[in-house]
Amino acid sequence: MPANHHAEHVGSLLRPPELLRAREARERGELSAEELARLEDEAALAALDVQREAGIEVFTDGEVRRATWMAGLLESLGGVEPVEVPTSAWFRDDGTTPPPEETSFRMVAVSGRLTQRTDLSAVEADFLARHAPGQFKITMMSSSMGNLLWRPGLSDAAYPTPGDMMRDLVALRINEIKGLLDRGVNWIQLDSLGYNHIIDPEFRHRLLGPHAPAPEAILDSTISVDAELVRATKGMNPQVTVGMHICRGNNRSAWMSKGGYEPVAERLFGEVPVDRFLLEYDTDRAGGFEPLRFIPQGTTVVLGLVSSKTPQLESQDELRRRIDEAAKYVPLENLAISPQCGFASTARGNLLTVDDERRKLELVADTARKVWG
Repeated sequence: MPANHHAEHVGSLLRPPELLRAREARERGELSAEELARLEDEAALAALDVQREAGIEVFTDGEVRRATWMAGLLESLGGVEPVEVPTSAWFRDDGTTPPPEETSFRMVAVSGRLTQRTDLSAVEADFLARHAPGQFKITMMSSSMGNLLWRPGLSDAAYPTPGDMMRDLVALRINEIKGLLDRGVNWIQLDSLGYNHIIDPEFRHRLLGPHAPAPEAILDSTISVDAELVRATKGMNPQVTVGMHICRGNNRSAWMSKGGYEPVAERLFGEVPVDRFLLEYDTDRAGGFEPLRFIPQGTTVVLGLVSSKTPQLESQDELRRRIDEAAKYVPLENLAISPQCGFASTARGNLLTVDDERRKLELVADTARKVWG
């Protein structure tokens, strides 16, 4: 059985401003690929230092080489081309809406048969194997998010339906995971926004429009893909730890969807056989802990109680009270604590400083020590 850890973070960390400037210079042709890679390595080492100093137990490279958390789909695939992104509705907890240019990011759509153009996760894995001071994990966007890539009029020549495309996408992701396991990686985390289409009907309508598939159909397909990825991973190495983060949107301290886990809990927790569910619980938008009654025995729930969106530090007494509340549904030894999401799901990052980020991670680690020893 994979070892348990009670202090975790979701994955991304704030990028140094000089790295963001270097990436822009590279796009203008003013910087070599080798120099950009050197700066990425420096940023990744700094990210490891932040985690180590804070007392975090499971390391990432901060996803500093990625433009967004969706790099496995948007930056690594061949057979795609850039497309305009419809303006999405993002919301901040202070009631404001960030301007579209602040939350925009590059999107691609399938225009030919899919291939693995670059293996970004292998670069991350090799670096972490050399430099991580302890257990590390590789984070990746679940293929269940792949429906974002299919567009009528562009994709249907290569794939008549989104389902046709998903079969290739799942096969590519399983092959990518196999490569990671062959490199000795023993912790994989899948990230998904797909369940929000069921949790939040307004979110589904905004993104998919009035002709969206029925929620039951979306849930069926999302669970089917996620479960296939997890089973394939465990089939290749039963000892690998597999986590799944259920994201609500995280971009410049703004969110996209709200609602409790009840509409998906029984099937998601019962049919997707991960070792760890990382669940956002930083605000009342996520509902209560009652859906955790469906968590299978032995599965760890990582409670995302600390906000990565705001610099204000949470009360440790309140964090401990909420952990105790969750322990009514999941045994305390099968709980852990984390920020609700990454600090920089997109390269520009959330509206915090690196010192704020460090204090948040220290709070996670210190709370874990006081609760679990």
